[in-house]
Amino acid sequence: MSSRMEVQVFGVRKDADTRKALRFFSERRIKTHFVDFNKRSPSVGELRRFAQKHGIQALTHPTSSRGHDPGLARARPSEGEGLQRLSEEPSLLRMPLVRYRNQVTIGPAEETWSAWIQGG
Repeated sequence: MSSRMEVQVFGVRKDADTRKALRFFSERRIKTHFVDFNKRSPSVGELRRFAQKHGIQALTHPTSSRGHDPGLARARPSEGEGLQRLSEEPSLLRMPLVRYRNQVTIGPAEETWSAWIQGG
């Protein structure tokens, strides 16, 4: 069943966790559609899928210096404004974002990905 499985991996090639995700699926011969944020920024709609499942805070990279801007912390943007900002500045995102059918993960999630493969 895994031969027909296809996942989408969103991120940037220079990100170590994104490379690990791509390698994880490649080693298991899972077809992967990679979306490079350096070439195409994520849409607000794409990000909303991940935010609905995990929350907008999970999308923000914890060590992003721009994400920890004191002005941002005080401003507390609405979800729509936050997703718009992440769409415009994908370097603030925690990567990789991985989608399989209606399921999504943020960051490294090999246990979840393995379960997807086992479930087909």
